[in-house]
Order: sequence, then C-alpha cells, then structure tokens
Amino acid sequence: MELKNRRDPETLERVLLAGVDCEDDPDELERSMEELAGLARACYMEPVGMITQNMDFINKGLYMGTGKVQELKEAAQMLDAGLIIFNDTLTPSQLRNLQEEINKPVMDRTSLILDIFEKRARTREAKLQVESAKLQYLLPRLVGMHEALTRQGGTSGSMSSRGAGEKKLELDRRRIEHRISELNRELKEISGEREVQRKKRQNSRLPLVALVGYTNAGKSTIMNAMIDRFVQDEEKKVLEKDMLFATLDTTVRRIDTGNNRDFLLSDTVGFIHKLPHGLVKAFRSTLEEIKDADLLLQVVDCSDAHYREQMATTQETLKELGAGDIPMLIVFNKADKAQNKIAYPRVNSEDRIYISAKETGSMELLVKVILDRIYADFVEINLLIPYEKGGIASYFMEEAHVLSVKYGENGTRLCVRCHMADREKYSQYLVEEER
Repeated sequence: MELKNRRDPETLERVLLAGVDCEDDPDELERSMEELAGLARACYMEPVGMITQNMDFINKGLYMGTGKVQELKEAAQMLDAGLIIFNDTLTPSQLRNLQEEINKPVMDRTSLILDIFEKRARTREAKLQVESAKLQYLLPRLVGMHEALTRQGGTSGSMSSRGAGEKKLELDRRRIEHRISELNRELKEISGEREVQRKKRQNSRLPLVALVGYTNAGKSTIMNAMIDRFVQDEEKKVLEKDMLFATLDTTVRRIDTGNNRDFLLSDTVGFIHKLPHGLVKAFRSTLEEIKDADLLLQVVDCSDAHYREQMATTQETLKELGAGDIPMLIVFNKADKAQNKIAYPRVNSEDRIYISAKETGSMELLVKVILDRIYADFVEINLLIPYEKGGIASYFMEEAHVLSVKYGENGTRLCVRCHMADREKYSQYLVEEER
C-alpha cells in the first residue's frame, strides 16, 4: 500500500486508486497503476493513495479480498478521498457491492476513460460516439441504482397498461435503449458523409499517411510541426498538450512539400492499455481512416520505460481494427528525453527512425523518409497528349510532379513523375524521351 497524504488545491477531487495482480507480474501492475494515476489526472483528479493486492483470481463479489476492501474504506477516510477508482472493469454486482461496503462513490478504469473522452470530445461525431459508448456501459449497471425505490407491482400486459406500477429501472432501461438507437442512426449518417469525403481523397490519388500510437506519444506534436513547416496556418493546428487523450477527433491535413509530392496526414485518437471495447467499437468509423492509409507512422515515446509494452498495445489495437498489415514506419519520438542517450535524428533501419518532434532537423529527416516510402511506386515517364485531350494534361499538371513541358504541333509533351497506376491508365500516350 502506498499513501500520499497531501492536500492539493480544492479544485481537484481527491481519489484513491486500487488494483489487483493475478498474473504475478509486479512490474506490469506498477505500470498499469501509474497509467491509472495519469488517467485520473487527465480527468482533473488528484490521486492521494494507491492500494494493490496479489491474488490468484479476482473476487467475483468484491473484486478484492474483504480485508483489502476494509483497508480501502479506512484509507479513504484517513486521506479524505471522495472517490475510489479501480484498475479494471467492474461487473455490475462488484460495483454495487463495493459501494455498499465502502460507503463512497466507486469508479472503474473503463468509466474513467469514458469520462475523459466525454470531456475531450469537440466535434458532433465524437460527442455522439462517446455518448453511445457511455450508455452501452451504463445499461447493464442500472441494477442496484434505485435501491430507494419500492418494487411496486403492476398489472400484466403491455407497458402502457402498467401505469405507476412500472419500476423506474425498467423505464430507464427503455430510455437508454431508445437513445442508443437514435445515436446509432445519427452516427450512421455521419459515417456516410465521412465515406464520401474518403472517396474524394482516394480519387485525388494523394497518398494518405496516418499517425497512430499510444496516447501522449507525440502524434499531435508531429502534426503541428509539419503544419508549421509546410502549411503555415495556425488555424489548421490541432490541440497539443502533455496529457493522456488530449486529442480525440480525427484530423486530416494536406502537407505540401513542394515538387508536387504532397500527401495527406491524419492524426487519430491515441490507444491505451485496456482501452474499453465499447470505445473501440464507437470510434470505429472515425478510425476507418487508418485502414485507408498508404503508410502508418507508429509514434512511440522512447523516453517512456514501458514503450515496448505500449508498442504491443498499439499493434493489438490495429489488428482489431483490421489495419495490421498496412506498411508502417516506427517513429521513436522524444529521443532527446530518453534515459539512455540515443543518437538522433537518424534512420536505424528500413522501418525505424529516431527523432525529436520539437527539432527542425528531425522533422526534415522524417518527411524525407515518408516521401521515399509513399512515392516508391512512382515512375518517370514521357507523354504526348493531343490538345483535344487537354483535361488529361491538366490532370498531370495538378496531380503529378511535372519535370518539363513542351508544346508542339501534335500536342503537349510532358515529362512527369507519377504513380504506376497513372502510367498504366494513360499508356496510349507514352512516347520515348527526346534526344
């Protein structure tokens, strides 16, 4: 048991953390509890104590042993903690039993993450996704929330014939189920709009690069650094903060690197250990951007002692989303803060690079590696396009890297660097290089 009996500003709610280790892996438990403390701070709470227990299996009724639950109750009183947060998802019966035993509000890891997402959601889509996930989490936990209500009997038959005899619990359940249906309809409409936008981007043939990785690894910092360098529009920037889940909404920006070698850069919500399945499901339509990417940038905070475990969590989540086979560049960020001195910026192998997103040299190297990867399938060709096919010439002018243009009697002669697909599509206009 670790206790921190200190008084912080009254604006922060004092919370006590609790966790169980059933795997006999104290390092893993310590990492998970530290992360839970970070999640609490991200929700503007102040962890003032931490109590853990090694067990062969989770107590089905109370999550922890009865002795530890009593210890939690006493510690909460001593430290003036107004809330107990558990490191796993509690069952409805565990939640109800713990609140009765401790006589204080109880929250589990899933509920805490949902609260953070609710506070961070900015767009209409994100707000709807979070509300849907919260209601689906709440639905099976309604039992026991209305102990003060009497279980009045009603007549048999339909809901309308029961009148005052219907329990409030059943009314709440029906309201929640109805609201979930409404949310699903709204999200389906938004998903359709997003699909239209996605097809427009695909038709543009611009490569899509998606930033993925553990929360707070520096994805938004990389996005903003590229916007500073290539877009130079402050309004295009995303929220950047040293906090878990600072960014929820998927953002796509066009990065104009010059020489017609642009690409789209997508910033997505970060992943985390024990990310609630309901959230993954709710945000699936938003995360579909990842599946369409030509290249994934897995951003890793290499200054974090647990970065290997975080990489494994990212890989598992990507597989769950059906994006496990997309080409990937692993970006080891925050190399300047790593405990072991790491030389940077440098490319360690074909799929690994070490950088500090705050430094210009690092970002220039990262962009070079990205362009080398996403434009690897581009070829240099010569075309002779008749003047009556001016639309084709305009297409190459806008979407390809034009090396030279000449206007002759028979049409426009172009030397361009373009995608192999365009070479095949317009092969009838291919000509030999002029001598």
